[in-house]
Amino acid sequence: MDALKVDGFYRWASTLLLAPRCLVCRERGANGVDLCASCTEQLPWNRSSCVRCGLPMPVSGECGDCLRQPPVLTHTRAVFVYGFPLDRLVPRFKFHRDLAAGQLMAELMAGVLASAPRPEAIVPVPLHALRLRERGYDQALELARPLATALGLALRADLLQRTRSTHAQSELDAEQRRRNLARAFTARDTASLPGHVALVDDVMTTGATLHAAAHALLRAGVRRVDAWVCARVP
Repeated sequence: MDALKVDGFYRWASTLLLAPRCLVCRERGANGVDLCASCTEQLPWNRSSCVRCGLPMPVSGECGDCLRQPPVLTHTRAVFVYGFPLDRLVPRFKFHRDLAAGQLMAELMAGVLASAPRPEAIVPVPLHALRLRERGYDQALELARPLATALGLALRADLLQRTRSTHAQSELDAEQRRRNLARAFTARDTASLPGHVALVDDVMTTGATLHAAAHALLRAGVRRVDAWVCARVP
């Protein structure tokens, strides 16, 4: 009996110690993920948006800008609007090597993206080699890898290369962002290009990065490029 009690205590202690903890507030996680019930309730789901650029809208459809000048992206699925608690998770993942935050973001994205138009492959938006050396990891790849596994899709991190080191987009306005990224990407291994791909990135602001990457893929022969992003800045 004593042995059973000891064994039961250790099982209880292990469950307590290994239980998920919220990455935002450190409370106990809920539903088996590293996010508590309170933070989960506050997730800013992007439930209705422009189907072309992901901009939050009262009713899903195409926004005025996309109707006037259709973007190169056929479909954009932004899972969240950029706000709490994403504004805590994304910087930690992107700039502070918190890969657990990226894993949580990918888990949350996968449930929504399962119903998105299904591409033949997903392609992470790559960093330039210099930025990759500084950061030590590519945040888009860290999102795309678990997404590919969860959704049963091919991961083609080999298809796109960032050939120019550009200024940080956060320091530029919309027009400067567009010029900054002109011809910044090139497609590789064009002999095995899928016909339909989804670009994966963490945050979409003006869309300049995703559009530049999509242009490179379309020039190389891809027929359709969508975008899958964790959060959209309104």
